[in-house]
Amino acid sequence: MSADTTNPADELLPVVDEHDRVVGEAPRGEVYARGLRHRCVFIEARDAAGRVFVHRRTATKLVFPSLYDMFVGGVVGAGESYDDAALREAQEELGVERLPRPVPLFTFLFDDGAGRTWWSYLYEVRCELPVRPQVEEVAWYDFLTDAELARRAGEWEWVPDGLEAYRRLRAFRAADGGADSGAGDGPSGGADGGADSGAGR
Repeated sequence: MSADTTNPADELLPVVDEHDRVVGEAPRGEVYARGLRHRCVFIEARDAAGRVFVHRRTATKLVFPSLYDMFVGGVVGAGESYDDAALREAQEELGVERLPRPVPLFTFLFDDGAGRTWWSYLYEVRCELPVRPQVEEVAWYDFLTDAELARRAGEWEWVPDGLEAYRRLRAFRAADGGADSGAGDGPSGGADGGADSGAGR
């Protein structure tokens, strides 16, 4: 099977309005260059012990290169659902097949005020199989306990959208009775228009 030589900048993405309605399509490179609003997924992946998968992005990423992230995820492609994108991105970045479908939690609108904006859907999944992260996506990784992650959140340089998603997820779980143990524990949430989050990833 030949290697995929598709340029990520040529990938077609849906362009959406402030209510997450599709209003067109454009190549990823154009979406980033023009600051067009698009769609992204964030997936919190936990291992069998309940620890969170944390990684540092490669230096070649189009957005937020070399920064740390506590989510896997990426953009939703043209004609693709959020749920399908979440499963695809989680399997690709973790290097795991037959992963359970990520559980949807809530959506929010990210807008950094500097031309980067996207609708973000946050998910969680339990990954009990050994991970083999994509070398094109992940420069370093480890599984951290919630306490370790909370400590590192104030020390390492994180992707801004992932850090905002992390804060929102903690608030979501606190409001939901403090569930903080990973996949399957939280109910599905509705749209929650807000600021800051998501990954052009």
